[in-house]
Amino acid sequence: MNGIVMLGFYGLLFGVMYFLMIRPQKKRAKETQDMLSQMKPGDKVVTIGGLHGIIDEVNATDNTVTLDCEGIFLTFEKRSIARIKESGLGATVSDPIVDSQIEE
Repeated sequence: MNGIVMLGFYGLLFGVMYFLMIRPQKKRAKETQDMLSQMKPGDKVVTIGGLHGIIDEVNATDNTVTLDCEGIFLTFEKRSIARIKESGLGATVSDPIVDSQIEE
């Protein structure tokens, strides 16, 4: 009987860990991946280092992005883009990490 209670406790512990840690992390990763796949030339972005620029070119084969930072063109890995400030159409795009923290 004691073994069944311990097994149930571990199952409950795993369930709580899944809903509090694993599931939100997977959701944020999916939102970030969606954001990176929707990047297009003309979008204003911020890198993980805090550099602001406008996307000049997206290279899908190399997974790189070329940013125009006031006339200086820099090439970054796609995953180094932290967020999109404004879409090329002028609409503001939300930051999935900030939005998920606000909801909590």
